[in-house]
Amino acid sequence: MTETRKPVVNPKTLDLDHWTRGERFESRDASFGALLGLRDLGIGYGEVPPGKSGCPFHNHHVEEELFIILEGEGTYRFGSERHSVGPGDILGAPAGGPETAHHLINTGTAPLKYLSISTMAATEICEYPDSGKFLAKTRGPDGERRFRFIGRAESSVDYWDGEPGA
Repeated sequence: MTETRKPVVNPKTLDLDHWTRGERFESRDASFGALLGLRDLGIGYGEVPPGKSGCPFHNHHVEEELFIILEGEGTYRFGSERHSVGPGDILGAPAGGPETAHHLINTGTAPLKYLSISTMAATEICEYPDSGKFLAKTRGPDGERRFRFIGRAESSVDYWDGEPGA
């Protein structure tokens, strides 16, 4: 069932998706920019349990992100630095290279609750410095995913590889 667009959303009313991956990653979260009628601005709400992170350490080449801590305590890993964060803190993640890589880790004893806000570029490249991966993705004007590939530079092929007559 498709949710109806609303001018106001309260995170307490969102249907959160609970997921976990390995020992380090877990979250209850929801994206709701589209619910507000936004097409080029992504908004999400997340609740990360103690000792966990909601995503791997990564940087965006095009999109910018902003995080607003609502409850809990954590560490904001940004580039080579680590910053203690808590309620009311606003965290910026500008586009760039590995020096702008970031992720949020719950280092407190209660769930870390935050809003995430991002630009929604039609084309994006992300890097994951801890694992050496990259992500290339595009979306159409309707927001629908058109292309998504995660790989490593070692898996690249020659420009002419597989081209008829090359």
